[in-house]
Amino acid sequence: MDRAAPLSRIPRRLRLATAIGGLLVLLGTYLVSATDRADAAPGGATATPGEAAADFGVNVIRVAEFPADCTYSHRLPDDPIIFPGLPGASHMHSFFGSTVTNANTTLPDLVSSPTTCNPQVDVSSYWVPTLYRDNVAVEPAIATFYYLGEGVRADVVANTQPFPQGLRLVAGNAKATGPNDSIARWSCLHAGHVPPSKDFVNCPSGTMLESYLDFPQCWNGRDLDSPDHKSHLAYPVNQACPSTHPVPVPKLRQVLRYPVTGDPSRFRLASGPGYTMHGDFFNAWPVAELARRVQDCIRPVIKCGHDGRPI
Repeated sequence: MDRAAPLSRIPRRLRLATAIGGLLVLLGTYLVSATDRADAAPGGATATPGEAAADFGVNVIRVAEFPADCTYSHRLPDDPIIFPGLPGASHMHSFFGSTVTNANTTLPDLVSSPTTCNPQVDVSSYWVPTLYRDNVAVEPAIATFYYLGEGVRADVVANTQPFPQGLRLVAGNAKATGPNDSIARWSCLHAGHVPPSKDFVNCPSGTMLESYLDFPQCWNGRDLDSPDHKSHLAYPVNQACPSTHPVPVPKLRQVLRYPVTGDPSRFRLASGPGYTMHGDFFNAWPVAELARRVQDCIRPVIKCGHDGRPI
């Protein structure tokens, strides 16, 4: 009897061990499943607007940004913001984004147009003075338009509003008479040892000439344009929008990379020296799509890709 008693308890111990093991397996499966759902939610096909902001996980890049890469489309001596309805009245411009832009372009033209942009929902038009090397036109190999939340306080970024559709805006100074009149910046790709300048720089072989230009990010909340095509927006003051322009919008940063190097005296813009670089923006983003990107990328400070989803 004494020897038989331990043997009679073995099946019960085995059953208990098996039950505990089963519970552990079920718990592990649940935890893995929950983790997978949390990781997949922000950029998944079933994500809804605002979900990325609410449940972005731990691996997002904390930069308030989404980009549009827009290849060169065409050249014309037109400017539908400065000289609307006057073909040939402007210096030569290189156009990106909408493929139909000319002197007579209106918002309905852009909304229904093809585009060179990635993402293709961006049918806005962007244009700059054409760059020449030895009087031969050179177009950017890469043109990226970044939509950013930076240069202002965190609470201002969190209140960023999308650009209104139809907004027209010019940044930079086509009539600058010297570097001090310019906000443009020139540098060399992958050549940080070359100091940036407001005029052309001498880039070493194997690099590219870069142009950077930041648009203002504080809107007056009323006007889609103004007589000088600038004063309906303003740049921040002390990391906040001034009372005259109380509505924060994304900072549009224009980055152009030209496949040229060497002696800067061989370069000119259609508007003049390098310090006359300027950019024009005619917003035609679909209203809901731009609003989603501001909500999911800019306000929560999340770096998004071309699809407007966290990278």
